[in-house]
Amino acid sequence: MKNKGFTLVEIMIVVAIIALLAAIAIPNLLRARLNANESAGISSLRTVSAAAISFRTVNTAYPVALTNLGAATPAYIDTILGCAVQPCGKQGYSFALTGGTNTFTATARPQTFQTTGVRSFFVDESGVIRWTNLDAAATVASTPLD
Repeated sequence: MKNKGFTLVEIMIVVAIIALLAAIAIPNLLRARLNANESAGISSLRTVSAAAISFRTVNTAYPVALTNLGAATPAYIDTILGCAVQPCGKQGYSFALTGGTNTFTATARPQTFQTTGVRSFFVDESGVIRWTNLDAAATVASTPLD
């Protein structure tokens, strides 16, 4: 009578093939998630910039914090991005805004550098989004996005 089933060698080969496929796929998946977080961070920063400029057209100054944009009636941005206490987190990035009569600055930094993002972003009243690869708030001297 012949035993039916798999041998230990066959099972080890299948496990080795699955491990090889996972070793190839997982880094690509993590890179795709990181790129998605950065794209969402840039998009949210554009939204904050447009909202701050709209806020100034109605008021005499730019907002002093993201709370001003989220708590306005009607709100300029959603309450996740316009949270009560800065920095506000959304999709792996932390956002902050400071403003005054004639100027504002908004930043987006990865919540965990090199895990949720590798670039920090910055925008001011010019509307140009700038970035840096450093684990710090982006500065005006960093590279503008195209």
